[in-house]
Amino acid sequence: MTYDTVVFDNDGVLVGRTHFEVLRDATRETFTEFDVTDPDPDHVEDMTIGATPDTVETVCGAYGLEPETFWRTRDRNLSQAQQVEAREGRKTPYDDIHTLADLDAAMGIVSSNQHETVDFLVDHFDVDHLFDTYYGREATVESLDRRKPNSHYIDRALADLDADSALFVGDNESDVRAANNAGIDSAFIRRPHRRDWDLNVWPTWEIEGLDDLHDICSA
Repeated sequence: MTYDTVVFDNDGVLVGRTHFEVLRDATRETFTEFDVTDPDPDHVEDMTIGATPDTVETVCGAYGLEPETFWRTRDRNLSQAQQVEAREGRKTPYDDIHTLADLDAAMGIVSSNQHETVDFLVDHFDVDHLFDTYYGREATVESLDRRKPNSHYIDRALADLDADSALFVGDNESDVRAANNAGIDSAFIRRPHRRDWDLNVWPTWEIEGLDDLHDICSA
């Protein structure tokens, strides 16, 4: 099997993940901006990671907040927090990202992170020459239903790249499921935070680093 197109998840694949505490603090700051100075810790947790349209509506309802307005502010704050982490050198690309320069395939990025964040990181780390297209979430509640394992953004990237045979590289089970939903193959990358992770899905490939893609794409 050869691939003419490779699409990547971003956090945990191309760049390091952001510490949860950074994201949680940014979520707490969002509540403060809406004069909620002592939010329920469970609500902070719910709005930091894994939120759904229903949980956003429920949490906002508890404080009399308008969900779309709250979520746009939340996404802006989390994006800005991640940008600070990158500028301060605490969120960096993996060392093997530049091996992609020699990969004979069209490449793109699909992330469940904010598009604002992905756009910043691609520019900040000067890797825009590697990727012909990239997508993150819009800052809307509706976008939460389009996250992986939904293949929405993968489908858009594949259309942009005019893909014939494509591979999606990720570090989460939702990435493998999203690839399946898009009808393409998947590669699960065993970054240090996934070294001993037990998978409940079956990716097409398991790889140790991005340089392994050279053999896969020319197999």
